[in-house]
Amino acid sequence: MTAQQSTDIDQIKITPLSVHTGAEISGVNLCRPLTSSQISQIRQALLQWKVIFFRDQELTHAEHVSLAKQFGEPTPAHVVFGSDSEYPEIYPVVKHRTAQAGNVTVRRAWTGWHTDITAAINPPSASILRSVVLPPYGGDTQWLNMVKAFEALSPPMQKFLSSLRAIHQYRRASSPKDKSAYNDLIDAKAMVSEHPLVTVHPETSERALFVNAAYVDHIVGLTPRESHCLLEYLLEHCLQSEFMVRFRWSAGSVAFWDNRATQHQAIGDIFETDFDRELYRITLNGEIPVGVDGRESTAVSGEPIKPV
Repeated sequence: MTAQQSTDIDQIKITPLSVHTGAEISGVNLCRPLTSSQISQIRQALLQWKVIFFRDQELTHAEHVSLAKQFGEPTPAHVVFGSDSEYPEIYPVVKHRTAQAGNVTVRRAWTGWHTDITAAINPPSASILRSVVLPPYGGDTQWLNMVKAFEALSPPMQKFLSSLRAIHQYRRASSPKDKSAYNDLIDAKAMVSEHPLVTVHPETSERALFVNAAYVDHIVGLTPRESHCLLEYLLEHCLQSEFMVRFRWSAGSVAFWDNRATQHQAIGDIFETDFDRELYRITLNGEIPVGVDGRESTAVSGEPIKPV
């Protein structure tokens, strides 16, 4: 086989889904080991589009783990909520019609904009989520491009935000129905970190707004009122359609996103139905974020996430 033939076979097709965020990739079988060319093309697409999607990939748990290891080091399924003993890398995201619709803890884990596990000093660099059981409609997922969200701010606001840091932590449950079990898990794995409000991407050097409602408690050095108002503005600013992509799942779909440059939200309409929905996620170990001033994040409590 000549070099030209090899290149042709390894070539994948990348179809953007919006101007800034999300692309669908075809011409590759994720069930088999990828070539170095395919890995490079997929990685570059991920860095450019922040989240990439694949269709018709019927991965087993073992193949899912193998795929993830070609792009980084898988972490434990979830540093707070635990993992399966046989596949400790895989975290189930499952809603069954008979059980969880009324479970506040489950709804919290599924809905609301967030970046994965930013309470940790080294949040995951990326996540790979695959679908197994899907409803006929509903249960879509959305992603936000936090690089574009930062770039859309005025230069004076960009400069101001780049000087700030924020405390990220798990929020304790307040509902009487679930606060005991949920809070026990949070307390057992207390994780609190101080991160820059604007981070520099370790691979692209792009600047990203590093804030999300699920984990950010307050901005360091501001009064409570100042912190609340600024966070409220930033979270509202991010929710512009220009920064978003919405993905309609089908059986065998895979979503692969850059956790350092995005937020995502599982749309909660699935809880208004009797449909089942079953997906499985692997996260890849990440670096300690760095701010525009070159300062790294600092841990307030808790240990760094370590690979499996």
